[in-house]
Amino acid sequence: MVGDATTAKPLAGRTVVVTGGNGGIGLGMAKAVADAGADVAVWGRNEAKNDAAVEQLAATGRRALAVVCDVSDEQQVADAMSMTLAEFGRVDSLFANAGIGGFAPFDQMTLEEWRRVTAVNLDGAFLTLREATRHFLDRGEGGSLVAVSSVSAIDGAPGMQHYASAKAGLVAMIRGLAVELARHRVRCNAILPGWTHTDMLDPMSANPKFVENTTRRTPVRRWGRPEDMGPAAVYLADPAHLFHTGDCLVIDGGYSIF
Repeated sequence: MVGDATTAKPLAGRTVVVTGGNGGIGLGMAKAVADAGADVAVWGRNEAKNDAAVEQLAATGRRALAVVCDVSDEQQVADAMSMTLAEFGRVDSLFANAGIGGFAPFDQMTLEEWRRVTAVNLDGAFLTLREATRHFLDRGEGGSLVAVSSVSAIDGAPGMQHYASAKAGLVAMIRGLAVELARHRVRCNAILPGWTHTDMLDPMSANPKFVENTTRRTPVRRWGRPEDMGPAAVYLADPAHLFHTGDCLVIDGGYSIF
């Protein structure tokens, strides 16, 4: 009914973790779940950006926590979860969003460059999803795991094979988790954003020809904005959607189908 608190704030009483939640898509999702009533923990490597993000999240009236964490470091991930649980007592949803970019012609891509990207984008997601899974299983009340992949997982991404491979790996990981964890009431899904205005894509968005070409191929006729991912984040964190698992939500303005 109109004015019902549950309808207005579907995530009231919930705690959400967003890795890489101090900017870009991560911050867009963090703001959305906070607006929907959730307390939010932002894990990121940059302390200053973390603190700035928490200030924005606190403006929603929700509790917010910043944790300095490099998701490619196993101990830091475990410590970040411990700090989050000490503050909030529980975690109900985790968004494995932290990621870095890179570009190199494939014949010139070094193993060091390959591992630099996959260490964060794939290994880091594994570590954070595993830590959240352990908490969910220990608590026994279910939860939601979300991996932020990319349309690079399904479209050709020249010069970004390390990035695309990691993002495709996230899709496979989520599907396997969805099957394995369903009996524990843990929902596992992925979000695949398209071209979106973020710091990571600043070099590409500064190229007018590139932006024109990609926008022309996008039926919505613009790049995405971080806040465009917010409604999907709220939906996937909402415990009402118990039957939705193993899915990949493509949010790209129609880019991948045109």
